[in-house]
Amino acid sequence: MAKFELKLPKMGESVAEATVTNWLKDVGDTIEADEAVLEIATDKVDSEVPSEVDGVLVEKLFEADDVVQVGQTIAIIETDGDADSAASNTAKEETPAPKIVAEVEKQVEQAKETTQPSIASSGERFYSPLVKNIATQEGIGQEELDAIQGTGKDGRVTKNDMLSYLENRGAQKSTQAESPQKETAPQATAKSQPVAKQKPAVSVSGDDEIIEMTRMGKLIAHHMVDSVQTSAHVQSFIEADVTNIWNWRKKVKDSFAKREGENLTFTPIFLEAVAKALRDFPMMNISVDGDRIIKRKHINLGMAAALPDGNLIVPVIKNADQLNLVGMSKAVNDLASRARNNQLKPDEIQGGTYTVTNVGTFGSIMGTPIINQPQVGILALGAIRKVPAVIETPDGDFIGIRYKMFLSHSYDHRVVNGALGGQFVKAVADYLEAWDTKREI
Repeated sequence: MAKFELKLPKMGESVAEATVTNWLKDVGDTIEADEAVLEIATDKVDSEVPSEVDGVLVEKLFEADDVVQVGQTIAIIETDGDADSAASNTAKEETPAPKIVAEVEKQVEQAKETTQPSIASSGERFYSPLVKNIATQEGIGQEELDAIQGTGKDGRVTKNDMLSYLENRGAQKSTQAESPQKETAPQATAKSQPVAKQKPAVSVSGDDEIIEMTRMGKLIAHHMVDSVQTSAHVQSFIEADVTNIWNWRKKVKDSFAKREGENLTFTPIFLEAVAKALRDFPMMNISVDGDRIIKRKHINLGMAAALPDGNLIVPVIKNADQLNLVGMSKAVNDLASRARNNQLKPDEIQGGTYTVTNVGTFGSIMGTPIINQPQVGILALGAIRKVPAVIETPDGDFIGIRYKMFLSHSYDHRVVNGALGGQFVKAVADYLEAWDTKREI
């Protein structure tokens, strides 16, 4: 029998670690090649790790809520082969002599005894290696750790629980250190020391329902707050007449669906206009890195998509300016479908240079979206409405029924001034209004 090491695969250039969220197989279970063994979560997306071989799961090296580095071995699978995996063979060849191993282990144990008291799982309190490491590094003893309330599965203490506890712990120490000064010199303190911002206490009555935020909900919340604190948000609004697009789509959508096997929605049409405008205004296709501006070569459009649980995810259409409308439509439909079914790959939600969100899907006529860092702009598409409008003709003006929508452009005023932000969204509107009703697709 041979043993195969199942490792955490690479999941994109910027993804270095993942959290184990759920084991789909137990020790002793038979596994087929390409069958999912466990579920993981990164700060970008949830995913599954499949087995590369047929065999039996004989050992799990990590538990739920543990953080695993890319390339680390997660589990051991026993196969019917005659030789060990290449990784196992290499490990065996490089195994040092037993005396050396024993000496190293002895030194490690002595070092542990002279630094921090060991942290151990007790009773129903399980602590992952990551939590133990944080506790050791921060000088948190067993008793203090046992008192921390866990939000993980079965009440386990997670990395976020530790970070939150340490933040509150630091604030409490700061408050205690300042209190003697306030007692001895209240007037001088009031004038010379700034008052720390305190989060208002939230009261809960017996009739209220407490709902724990999901992992993705927490990530989105932090991402939104960080964006507002990073970028100087400012907005420009413009109304676009999309009557020509409305009538053209109505005329071609049935033949398009029959020929391509895809529904032709408004989204790829709008994204095509945005990609063209970004090509015209490349300084909207940038990122900020400290005091440097990074001008992106490729136009990669993020497309905000709603998930069944109410959260949002932003899959990215790479090189969007190089796609024709058919290609754009297929990319939009594919990413939206797999986003709803939680089947996106980590690299499919990375590398965006500008984002578009369709608030009109929920009936909103406009919005003020928050920039998706590290980008500098985001466009909200409002609902298409039938409205009375003044129509200019050589024979005079008259009132007619037109299909119109608002485009809401949020941009980072640190690097995008009002002229550029306004010109860009005007260019998007111009491309939509100039739509050729005789266009072939």
